Amino acid sequence: MKYKLLGHSGLKVSQLCLGTMGFGTEWGWGIDEKASFEILDAFAQAGGNFIDTANRYTEGSSEKIIGNYLRQHDRDFFVVASKYTLHDNTTNPNASGNSRKNMMRSVEQSLQRLQTDFIDVFYLHVWDALTPIDEVLRGLDDLVTQGKVNYIAISDTPAWIVSQAQTMATLRGWNRLVALQIEYSLLQRTPERDLIPMAKAMGLTVTPWAPLAGGALTGKYLQGNKGRLPENSKRLNPHGEKITREVMAIAQELGVSAGQVALQWTMAQDFASIPIVGATKLTQLLENIQAIHVQLSPEHLQRLHAVSAIELGFPHDFFNEAGVRQVTYGGFYDSIERTK
Repeated sequence: MKYKLLGHSGLKVSQLCLGTMGFGTEWGWGIDEKASFEILDAFAQAGGNFIDTANRYTEGSSEKIIGNYLRQHDRDFFVVASKYTLHDNTTNPNASGNSRKNMMRSVEQSLQRLQTDFIDVFYLHVWDALTPIDEVLRGLDDLVTQGKVNYIAISDTPAWIVSQAQTMATLRGWNRLVALQIEYSLLQRTPERDLIPMAKAMGLTVTPWAPLAGGALTGKYLQGNKGRLPENSKRLNPHGEKITREVMAIAQELGVSAGQVALQWTMAQDFASIPIVGATKLTQLLENIQAIHVQLSPEHLQRLHAVSAIELGFPHDFFNEAGVRQVTYGGFYDSIERTK
């Protein structure tokens, strides 16, 4: 396992992040503590140190299981990320959302469940379209000052909000965001329109959730194993099936699994990307970890890019028109060196 710096920070995290939404059985699926411990052991033995959870996962059991595990192991080896926003009770209107009140209430309960004095990376989980961004940032900055959180991050939030937040934090001398968690995969490339270019410009590491599109990119749904996936899911439409079959074809050529190809494609993009890989079976995790050894050729990457390409829309497609480039760059577009 290799390690990457998380955003503009000195925090070193493994190139794969372990997703733990399936730790616990309260949602009618998932795994018990013993099986969760086996997965955590295997991840750590492979060099993995980055663990992702949230206050709401399996009604809090995910954090509790991780807390029980950390109590028996080297806490400082692990980089534990958790989140706030989603309700963990329905007793009052301030038990959910992005407000400072819910933030402070939620982080205290997460610390108790995790049995730790600090959370390494603390995400805003989902934008609520209600709370002023300066309230969020000041609250997160206070948590860092208090030593309850080491780094702050954001998830599932529009690009313009994240840009505003990062700019405001910079100008006011508050702690800056280090990561952006979003859905991103070969079946979900729409973040390339704004979220990913924004993350690159703002120094945020992208931590994609569902990099295997809920398992669709492993090919299992094409083999009749649809699990909990709705029949009308976009992951099962003809376009998604075409993408998945190309992934499977490349996997067969390389002698690896389709899931490993899909994960490596995500990791091979020209921006810092650390996929979050969930697992409810030890065999799933062991297979996913092997993705770090898969080598996709430029031809493979081009095939995957072509089959999964999306329309970027305005203004991005407009910028790429030959006539627009001509009048914008005076004919020198191809002669200008660009920084990544």
